[in-house]
Amino acid sequence: MTANRPAAPLRIAGAIRTDVGCVRQLNEDSVAFIASAGPSQARDYGALALVADGMGGHAAGEVASALALEVVRRVYYSLDKIPSEALRAAFDAANRAIFDYAAKHPDCAGMGTTCTAIGVRDNLLWLAHVGDSRAYLMRDGQLTQLSDDQTLHAQLVRDGVMSPEDAGKGAGSNVILQALGTRLDVEPTIWTEGLPLRQGDIVVLCSDGLTNLVSDARIAEVVSKNPPPEACRLLIEAARRGGGHDNISVGVFVAEPDAADRTADQAATKRINIADPPTGALTAKIDAIAEG
Repeated sequence: MTANRPAAPLRIAGAIRTDVGCVRQLNEDSVAFIASAGPSQARDYGALALVADGMGGHAAGEVASALALEVVRRVYYSLDKIPSEALRAAFDAANRAIFDYAAKHPDCAGMGTTCTAIGVRDNLLWLAHVGDSRAYLMRDGQLTQLSDDQTLHAQLVRDGVMSPEDAGKGAGSNVILQALGTRLDVEPTIWTEGLPLRQGDIVVLCSDGLTNLVSDARIAEVVSKNPPPEACRLLIEAARRGGGHDNISVGVFVAEPDAADRTADQAATKRINIADPPTGALTAKIDAIAEG
């Protein structure tokens, strides 16, 4: 009888932060956390969290990551689809938006962005991923990487050509195989089935500005012993102490019992230390993508 009882409703609560680091002049990362949002109170579209790490000269990286964030967010919540289909449509739209924008603005030529996002609905988690930002799950004291790094060295390890010990060293260590906006045939990893969440599960999203300087063991220790806002702060401080040579973004989210009244969470968005809002032309482009 107990085994057939429906799982208690869960929600995702947490925090997300981004920091320019110790070396860079600009923060080309963009982050967002929407606790719950939808066209009406009658339909809960669940939570969405995202980390995008932009690349490209002359601040083009921050344009690419901002475009990815806004297009993914707007498209995801505009579609009455299951999360896997909504994430795929949102990533496809973001890829096209960044590619088209770069084609029309020579100073942004070649720009792109990683993008790692989770959608959570009905006690299930879906992952969408391009590039080398990461998603982790902390469960029962064990930290598991949910995303696969789309880098040259990571692919060589998966192919058995390179040992894990040699990965990240020498030429090609920072070569990203895919990024949104760099070409039209980008193929994001989209989970077609959701991962059932358990109460107490911790999900971590982060850019490589964290993982290049802070070990998985340290990430696991910090997120297991601290509430999400403090965990984010401590992990960013650890990366800065390690040199902080890149922008650093991290989000920590906990699966907890859902409350009956969550109206205060509707369309709640967490976005910290992101560069100035997009220009008028860029905002118009985002609006057109979302409406189309």
